[in-house]
Amino acid sequence: MRSLSITALLLSFCSFNTGNCEHDEDPKYLDVEFAFTLYQRLAEPDNQTDLLISPASISLALGLLQFGAQGNTFAQLEHALGYSPHDQDAYHGVPALYKDKTNSSQESVAQLSCALFIQTGICLSPQFVQHAALWANHTVQHTNFSEPNRTTAQIDEWIAARTRDGETNTLSLETTDSPLNQIVLVSTMYFRSTWQRKFTFTDTQALSFTTAEGFIRNVPTMYLSTEVNYGEFLTEHLEWISVVELPYLGEEASMFVILPSDKRTSLTQTEKHLTAQTFSVWSNSMKRTKMDIFLPRFRIQNHLDLKKVLPALGITDMFDPAVADFSRISEQGSLFISEAIHKAKIEVTEDGTRASGATAMVLLKRSRAPVFKADRPFNFLLRQARTGSILFIGRITNPTE
Repeated sequence: MRSLSITALLLSFCSFNTGNCEHDEDPKYLDVEFAFTLYQRLAEPDNQTDLLISPASISLALGLLQFGAQGNTFAQLEHALGYSPHDQDAYHGVPALYKDKTNSSQESVAQLSCALFIQTGICLSPQFVQHAALWANHTVQHTNFSEPNRTTAQIDEWIAARTRDGETNTLSLETTDSPLNQIVLVSTMYFRSTWQRKFTFTDTQALSFTTAEGFIRNVPTMYLSTEVNYGEFLTEHLEWISVVELPYLGEEASMFVILPSDKRTSLTQTEKHLTAQTFSVWSNSMKRTKMDIFLPRFRIQNHLDLKKVLPALGITDMFDPAVADFSRISEQGSLFISEAIHKAKIEVTEDGTRASGATAMVLLKRSRAPVFKADRPFNFLLRQARTGSILFIGRITNPTE
């Protein structure tokens, strides 16, 4: 089975004329804590739809913004991310996380990239450029925001080159053609890998899936009998949750599928328990178990407005032209964030190669092995093994959408 995941974050800076860290933690833990906190803020408004984000992509961009921020703008970013890039541990530890996430091998590819698209004539602070070069795999490109079509094409071309996807990945900006635009920051996360134990196409069959609204849909459901890390855990509200880990080839990354054990328990009830602390307990308590696993094929593509989410994390000043302070990026103009858009995509299938015209009707033999059957809404996340970093996190409520 192959999983292809694509995400891009775009932050647009504009020019407008107007007149201490709480955590003393390992950067690895703070990176994970931010991932779950961000997801919870996104999951709260609507628990009836599929959802996908790449916390790695978003934290990369926000971390880079810290270098250019001062005053309360900096303090809000520091509070949300849990660290300051000016602290020695974070200064060296966080770039190491990004470096670990940017690797490729024959088995898998995980790559983070970042670019600054700058209005021709704007002069960046040399110190900011130096920090940005250390912080992430970034490039600087000049553009002309008075030519919006050309600028959009330039950004899309850069994204396509890093996400390696043949489909159009346009990030629509409402203010690309604004004469106030000065800088656009783009961050991408690309992941591709093959399962350590592949699902066989001939074992896939149409099985029922009960959506969040209670409708029953027949969806292509993959099957695998193998030994995996598995656990069942009781929440503080006495709800049982089943967790299975499906490793990718080389065990450089894994997908965790998180499912309410009782069919009568909704994802809304259990999803709120998905935190960095509880997931750490779950993942460290799982046991090797021979299981029959049923997992629907699914594909999600989300386009999210982070301006509606980040304020819930206390990040507000950077969107306000009257108070935003990014003077460490450039002293030319008063810079602020006009747009914060996040686009994420994931596709999960057996292998990606199918015989033409073949029809398979498979009756799976009964076994005494425990069964993990994702036939109702579930959460999933992709975690990198070496760093523990959350590359993607989301939920499936209806695989047919």
